[in-house]
Amino acid sequence: MSDIFSGTGISKHILRTHHWGIVLPTVEKAEAFMNTFGLQEDYRGHVEAYDSHLIFTKHGLGADAIEFIIPQSGVLCEFNKGKGGIAHVAFLVDDLKAVQEEVRAMGMELLEPDPVEGTEDIVVNFIRPKYTQGILVELIQQVGEINHAATFTSRHGNKE
Repeated sequence: MSDIFSGTGISKHILRTHHWGIVLPTVEKAEAFMNTFGLQEDYRGHVEAYDSHLIFTKHGLGADAIEFIIPQSGVLCEFNKGKGGIAHVAFLVDDLKAVQEEVRAMGMELLEPDPVEGTEDIVVNFIRPKYTQGILVELIQQVGEINHAATFTSRHGNKE
């Protein structure tokens, strides 16, 4: 399979698409979507920075993972008037700090001044959609092994 990225600018750091993020108001709605389409759960987590539960589906055979984002508080609770919807596309990168430097050199802004902890295995930042044709782009660097046994509450206390 040939490389689909040009190997210049930001793209020289992109390894692959990591996932598509979908905000939904409840875990039950995420599970119903997964059941409808036969999606298999890979793992769960909680992101303190955005106070959201996450459910990642498995990926493979050309299929990207889907990240269901279930906000517990904050601005994401009002995403699409509380109904949810597609929130972002995420790219796995080899060096998030280097990508941030490229993004800033291009005159674009990031959502956070520095990467924030995602689930326990990744750090993330986002390119503001005003620079990417209205699409929120998440940049991810994997910093550890995925904890497939993680739950919403395993790292951050009782948030269920």
